[in-house]
Amino acid sequence: MKRLSFLLSLLACAIAPASAQEPVLNLYSARHYQTDEALYQNFTKQTGIRINRIEAGDDQLIERLKSEGANSPADVLLIVDAARLAQAKDLGLFQAVNSKVLTERIPAELRDPQGDWFGLSSRARIIVYNKATMNPADVATYAALADPKNKGKVCTRSGSHPYNLSLVAAQIAHLGEAKAEAWAKGIVANLARKPQGGDTDQIKAVAAGECGAALSNSYYYARLVRSTKPEDREVVAKTGVVWPDQAGAGTHLNISGAGVLKGAPHRDNAIRFVEYLASDGAQVYFADGNNEWPAVKGVKVNNPALEAMGTFRADPLPIATLGRNTAAAQKVVDRAGWR
Repeated sequence: MKRLSFLLSLLACAIAPASAQEPVLNLYSARHYQTDEALYQNFTKQTGIRINRIEAGDDQLIERLKSEGANSPADVLLIVDAARLAQAKDLGLFQAVNSKVLTERIPAELRDPQGDWFGLSSRARIIVYNKATMNPADVATYAALADPKNKGKVCTRSGSHPYNLSLVAAQIAHLGEAKAEAWAKGIVANLARKPQGGDTDQIKAVAAGECGAALSNSYYYARLVRSTKPEDREVVAKTGVVWPDQAGAGTHLNISGAGVLKGAPHRDNAIRFVEYLASDGAQVYFADGNNEWPAVKGVKVNNPALEAMGTFRADPLPIATLGRNTAAAQKVVDRAGWR
């Protein structure tokens, strides 16, 4: 009898869920921000769950998951653009999560309707202008960037970059594909130089007078505001920020978000991690650590850089709509020559 009980105990251990055996989470993350290290460390301190992390770009991680298929060791995919979250969903990489914590804390417009992914922080697509050469009223809207009066004055990164694709996807939702394409062609016609570099490069080009205005994600500008480097302070002193379309649809928002992967070996740990990212402490960290806005409403943050940039009315367009329009947005920028 004792031998039988011992064998049954061994069998029970052998078939126990991996999440019960291993305090581990395998994270694929496109968030390449050094400040996130403390975010992960706090999760391990609170739960005892160790995080194994692989960092790469959104597209690289999605390709890796496609290649690994059912053998992937990944539990959670954390990426920084709505279009790529939608792509991962369309590829069947996520599993639906029915979490009371997440559905109560994350607003409906910032999460997938089926529970495949959840937005955890947001950032705005702002217009940065040169104070010496531009009247902010002349770039008060996204449409103004395509107005002939701003010919030779606009800088952007590639139109095919996810941040711009999501903006174009929003324009398609508001204007229809034909008018969105006309807008994209107008931007190309107004470019001061060939699209190049990232958002910080655009801000610095505005400060240097290479162009009068540029598109940028808000947290890039906030980083410069918080910087103690003299050269960064000079960039901020020479530039101003416009929250576009305040009299219209509102300023475009994008998100950083996560989903539990279909074959997650540590599913319970994965859900616990995403729920942790929606906690007050983690949400404050998104704001204070990387100059983003919390997805959870009512979370109080203390970030002087964000406060200095002022308040704005955001476009209420559901983030899932951006994902549905991404393929059309890519065709628009290709036809417009926004390379």
